[in-house]
Amino acid sequence: GHIFHSYYGPLKTRLFLTIEKVLARLATDRVVVVSEQQRREINEQFGVGRADRFAVIPLGLDTTTFTDWASRGASFRAELAVKPDDILVGIVGRLTEIKNHQLFLRAAAEFKTRFLSATGESVRFVVIGDGALRNELEQQARSLSLVPDITFVGSRRDLENFYPALDIVALTSLNEGTPLTLIEAMANARPVISTAVGGVVDLLGDPISRNSDASFVICERGVSVPANDPSAFAAGLARLVADEQLRREIGVRGLQFVAGHYSTERLVKDIKSLYADLLKRKSISKQASGGKPTFRTAS
Repeated sequence: GHIFHSYYGPLKTRLFLTIEKVLARLATDRVVVVSEQQRREINEQFGVGRADRFAVIPLGLDTTTFTDWASRGASFRAELAVKPDDILVGIVGRLTEIKNHQLFLRAAAEFKTRFLSATGESVRFVVIGDGALRNELEQQARSLSLVPDITFVGSRRDLENFYPALDIVALTSLNEGTPLTLIEAMANARPVISTAVGGVVDLLGDPISRNSDASFVICERGVSVPANDPSAFAAGLARLVADEQLRREIGVRGLQFVAGHYSTERLVKDIKSLYADLLKRKSISKQASGGKPTFRTAS
């Protein structure tokens, strides 16, 4: 895995980056990345590897888990005492710094203050996931007067139940490769709103329209907002909450996109093609190179 920012200090990051550059140049036949955005970041921004040695292979997901998503979700909403007409906004992921749940809470608080009354909707929030920051985040939620409109439910394994229960899925990460959370949300035809970081840009697709103040962008498969901007996130969320038709259209496009691009069958096919191509190249140049192919992945 390639970790270049947000996890370590400057000195350790520079050390790891130097090692990555050396390995990518001298000991790697292919660098596998999960999105075109990640390829640009690793190769063009950080200068790792040669451009012709990168292979973009998106993640693969067993979407059969969610085939009957439309009939699920009621039990999870009942567990939270969420009414059928309430809008339930959820964020899914481990509670760590890189996921930036602090932004989700600040945006939720600003949404309540600036936009909630204008939408005419009853909106609830849920945090699905656990981690070292849980106590701190729960305290932040209380200080922002989000209680009782927000619930922390901890880690859940019943993805097939909680995703269909959500009306909107949020992601506030500081950095991402290709976030599985957004792919899973799209597989359930859930509209998403996310910070425009890493592979998220490729997932959300092309812009359709911009807000008048350019604080957020409505894309083909979700709403894109700048990183670490609670005001923009709140404004984008308000647009989704107020526009049921937009939510439905984004959800349908996301479902179609995931079905066509993120199946396990496609992943297996891509991996087999990669290995077949490399073995063919090695066979042709075997006597000249005398070595074995090496593979490295980026995530």
